[in-house]
Amino acid sequence: MDLSTSSSVSDTVCVLWGCELSDTQRKAVFEIEEEDLLEHQFFIRTMCLSAEASKEMHVVEVQDRVGEYSKPVPIASLHPMCQPMVSFSGFELMPPVTFNLRSGQGPLFISGQHVTLVFEEEEEEEEVFSSTHPLDHVGLQ
Repeated sequence: MDLSTSSSVSDTVCVLWGCELSDTQRKAVFEIEEEDLLEHQFFIRTMCLSAEASKEMHVVEVQDRVGEYSKPVPIASLHPMCQPMVSFSGFELMPPVTFNLRSGQGPLFISGQHVTLVFEEEEEEEEVFSSTHPLDHVGLQ
């Protein structure tokens, strides 16, 4: 009987994260505090302007660790009169993730979800098939 090992997800930990960007704090960074062997994912959920947001266009850009020469990319343009909020579905980034208020004064709120996947080693049995033909066991004469 041959044994082989494979990894499977044994536990998932989800934590909500949020920040505020404004004229006094134009940048926010989501980072993993400890370097570990777990898989970390970050999903942006919503960006919305505060009721006190200035009546101008607000542009938010994001940069993550994917790619050696990653550059900030604008991902949302918000205005209090026509689009005060945007929701994201399945927008996954790899930490560390940096958000920057490129234009506008804010305040602007960003919410996200940090997902940590915990892997567990499993042993699986491989079936061993005999080399005999199935009809060899039948008493044919």
